[in-house]
Amino acid sequence: MNLRPLILGLASTWLVGCQGFPENLQGPRDNPHPRVQLSPGTCFSEVPSFADDACLLHDWVALGLASQRGDRAWREGMLLTLEGDDAEQRLGRAVLLAWGDEAQWDEASELLKADLHAAPARLQPLLRYWLNEVEGRRSLSHKLVEEQQEREALAAENEALTEKLDALTAIERNINSRQQTE
Repeated sequence: MNLRPLILGLASTWLVGCQGFPENLQGPRDNPHPRVQLSPGTCFSEVPSFADDACLLHDWVALGLASQRGDRAWREGMLLTLEGDDAEQRLGRAVLLAWGDEAQWDEASELLKADLHAAPARLQPLLRYWLNEVEGRRSLSHKLVEEQQEREALAAENEALTEKLDALTAIERNINSRQQTE
């Protein structure tokens, strides 16, 4: 009996796993929100809005991830797209600025603080998380600057003490050389 085809079939089934079977054979899936059935391609619009639909969180998370992964040029282009005074545009800019450089973190924090209340209730925890994350990075950045300044001050103080010690050593040598000549 030729076992090779049987072994190859079992090995491929093992490697592919359940993804190789049609979805109706995989059994029921636990979906905590059965009414929210998303078909592929319906979410992740480039510019999220506050429209209270099934894509609200998906679109905002997608913007946050894209901003985190995007480069400076992409972020600047998106900032131009999100120009405006609406709360959703301001919060969109805040998400983009939160993943920019340190100079943009302050503006991101201010925008998030100012417009967080205007976001839908389902979106507020995510925005609050991003605000806390930006505040944490700002705090760490400030601590780093303070520690660097402290290190520089200690280095300057060390240098001054070294100069004084060298001067005292020179005075001591001078006194010792006078005592030897007497």
